[in-house]
Amino acid sequence: MCSPKLPSLSRRGFCLCCVGAAASAATSGWLTPRQAYAEARGIVSLIKDSAATSPITTYKLRGNISVLEGSGGNIAVLTGPDGKLLIDAGIRVSRPQLTKALADLGTDPVTHLVNTHWHFDHADGNEWLHSAGAKIIAQENTRKHLAEMQRVEDWDYNFLPLGAGGIPSDVFADSHALKLNGTSIGLKYFGPAHTDSDISVTFADANVVHVADMFWNGIYPFIDYSTGGSIDGMINACDANLAAMDKDTIVIAGHGKPVGNKAEFQAFRDMLVGIRDNVARLKKQGRTRDETVAAKPTAAFDAIWGQFVIDPGFFTRLVYQGV
Repeated sequence: MCSPKLPSLSRRGFCLCCVGAAASAATSGWLTPRQAYAEARGIVSLIKDSAATSPITTYKLRGNISVLEGSGGNIAVLTGPDGKLLIDAGIRVSRPQLTKALADLGTDPVTHLVNTHWHFDHADGNEWLHSAGAKIIAQENTRKHLAEMQRVEDWDYNFLPLGAGGIPSDVFADSHALKLNGTSIGLKYFGPAHTDSDISVTFADANVVHVADMFWNGIYPFIDYSTGGSIDGMINACDANLAAMDKDTIVIAGHGKPVGNKAEFQAFRDMLVGIRDNVARLKKQGRTRDETVAAKPTAAFDAIWGQFVIDPGFFTRLVYQGV
């Protein structure tokens, strides 16, 4: 197991390297997350174990905006006299490291928290941040999912509801606007994408946007069909977000390299389209899922995108499910 050495990989985006290690050790090849779960006695437990010790790396952007990397999804922070606004909460066992990283950004208390979607690596810290004073804001599907048990089939895992303090109190359907610390902040829902609850958060004055798990910078993404995600939805969300950006926009990804730009986001979108089209063509020919994987429809992209936990075989299966 690689958990003692996990921080270097978790900084690449998703603290799931133990899943990859379990797969490699067991078969010298690819395991489904369900199989890896059995091998490793729980993907989610391994992720939490990693987050408990992983350091937090801070990247300062512009307009009093920073990114914290190392606790699940990448967390954006806006500081100022109205208090700190956090975009995503990370994993609760990272509380000591996050508390220190937040303190290093100033003495202002945490007053607002936005969840970009419901997944535990973005919302597991909700309860302690709420207890510290944060009002939690999210798209209405995020509140629905956090308030009920959710099963992610690809992980063979049932996520229990959060406690009352961790459930977002302010929700919206399509869009929501905030004005904090002299900064205009826009929240926008794009329909089913990575899940059915994904939003972007735009800091208009600074030309910074956090697109969360609609963008995995430099690595293949996970798509959660269990709660409404789809490959076509991911592509549609990319197109809508890209249309609102320019060459100077700083793009914060949910996983992978945390600080990106429009060109990198465009490359991610083009990769999704290329693989979606390749897999759809094979499926239309009558190829089974395993035959489609064997045909290597991701081959042209693997050198760049296929070097992490969501490997070519896993990603091909995800795309196959949705075309």
